[in-house]
Amino acid sequence: MAGVAVDLEALTGRWERRWPGSLPVGHELDERGRDVWVRFHGLPDSKRYPGDEREYAIVLERHNTVLDELFGGAELYVIIPAWTSDPPAPAARPGATHWRTWLQTDDPDPAFRTYGHAYVEQLPWQRGCLDGLLRQVADEEVAGVIITDTDLRRIHHPYDGGADVFLATTAERDRLKARYAGWLSRHPQGW
Repeated sequence: MAGVAVDLEALTGRWERRWPGSLPVGHELDERGRDVWVRFHGLPDSKRYPGDEREYAIVLERHNTVLDELFGGAELYVIIPAWTSDPPAPAARPGATHWRTWLQTDDPDPAFRTYGHAYVEQLPWQRGCLDGLLRQVADEEVAGVIITDTDLRRIHHPYDGGADVFLATTAERDRLKARYAGWLSRHPQGW
């Protein structure tokens, strides 16, 4: 599916207003928006990795169901980070545009620092259009993905094991949690 040209300057402005000081990487959003956050597990009994095609089908069905709820009929951004040991950005995945590069400074030893690169693709949401990417996430081949509306009001961050979802309001979060309560963690804090 071909994406649309992304206005990177407008995206950067919206990102800085909505998520100031935060890198465009899914796991970097964990502490932000905790009051509108919910985590859904990809498989029954909080199983982390699919072991066969039937379980992949469950993972994809859960992701697509939530994505339909969040983005039905909308344009979205798919933001995919990548990391390298050198500053030049690697080639983008087909359809994606290089958006940002930053130096990761979480390791105090400069010899072990890496460069983060964010790629973005804009496309209309259609159920199943991201199944290949979601399967790569489930297999830990890709990490840190963000799927969001073009206003950045709702975020779906798939990870190997499920998805962290950030909604526009706590009421919206509560409705989604209630609708898919069987997919929630049993942990008291929702992990």
